[in-house]
Amino acid sequence: MEDRILKLCEGSDEIWHAGDIGSLAVTDSLKAVAPVKAVYGNIDDQGIRTQWPKHQRFTAGGLDVWITHIGGYPSRYSFHVKPEIFENPPGLFICGHSHILKVMNDKKLGFLHMNPGAIGKHGFHKVRTMLRFNIDRGRVKDLEVVELPR
Repeated sequence: MEDRILKLCEGSDEIWHAGDIGSLAVTDSLKAVAPVKAVYGNIDDQGIRTQWPKHQRFTAGGLDVWITHIGGYPSRYSFHVKPEIFENPPGLFICGHSHILKVMNDKKLGFLHMNPGAIGKHGFHKVRTMLRFNIDRGRVKDLEVVELPR
């Protein structure tokens, strides 16, 4: 884990990882900065899958948050999440997988969708990205896109 990524995470109440962790050394490094919530991704081995679940659903700052790796996006959700997302939509849905930064409202289901992109060096993404934000009384505030060069 790069020191500059850890430095960007300093001062966080929590760090959330949307999968494709790659090595438990990544989440161990992040845990030294702040508590971590993570899910495993499709590249993650059995050791990571034993440590981290496929889905994390919890409340943070009064907001119902759901993190999973392969989730899709508004109007194109993965079959893994479709039943639950339509029956019990979260306030904030975070997924990874595509390595493409995307933040958009699902106007039909009434929640915010985020894909932080990818901050790691491996993959096809041209720009490394992550998101930082606050949650205040059930609402996402102060959303910031962090970009690092490849």
